[in-house]
Amino acid sequence: MSVFDSGLHSTLSLTCYSLLPPCLSPYLFFMSQTSQKIIEELKSSGSPEKATCALRFFKTALGQYGHGDKFLGVTVPEVRKFVRKYRWFLTLDELPVLLDSPWHEVRFFALAMLVEWSKEKTISGAERHRLANFYLAHRSAVNNWDLVDISAPWVLGPVLCDDAERLWALARSGELWQERISVLTTQYDIRRGRFAHTLSLAEYFLSHRHDLMHKAVGWMLREVGKRDEAVLRTFLAAHAPRMPRTMFRYATERL
Repeated sequence: MSVFDSGLHSTLSLTCYSLLPPCLSPYLFFMSQTSQKIIEELKSSGSPEKATCALRFFKTALGQYGHGDKFLGVTVPEVRKFVRKYRWFLTLDELPVLLDSPWHEVRFFALAMLVEWSKEKTISGAERHRLANFYLAHRSAVNNWDLVDISAPWVLGPVLCDDAERLWALARSGELWQERISVLTTQYDIRRGRFAHTLSLAEYFLSHRHDLMHKAVGWMLREVGKRDEAVLRTFLAAHAPRMPRTMFRYATERL
């Protein structure tokens, strides 16, 4: 069964159905009800105390990278339980409602669902491309480091690691989260012993000013080093003097 045909209904076009009033579209009614039920269940699982901690942890104050984000106070293991619960009751056309949510955990849920579908053993090449295209069309919802890190390698990696033009479009966007997406996407290649994209992006971002990019690049370089220490050492020999301190520290943690 295709990941796009899972659930209790077929994956008919959201665009076509959106032209109809809800009263004439059982599909949209079901979709709306399912999405709303997920949001309500996540809200009911939240903790005000945990939400307050998350606001600080994800730097949501004025002028910080996560400014404006809202949290329900639902832990990652709890969100993943809901992903498993609804794995067979959602289709791709239902996710925009969730990705448009102001609540961080709801967007995390939607991205984690994309990851589940991307890991499906029977997924076809066409379906992989559809997932990646959907992700890129909704990348504005991927707006914090944890959302990037849990999703980009799995959803974009199988497609963009063979599409340098689109990978580098993200890298050259000048937007923090798209830049981080480009670097984390290459983790897919690293796991397969291919390092060219990672090393090229690491060199490109040597002069980046943001600590979150220093950490992302250093982390991916460390992953390269786990698989081939000589490759990492060669990169360090050429670029260590220019590397930001945090990037260098992350890259060399296992040496």
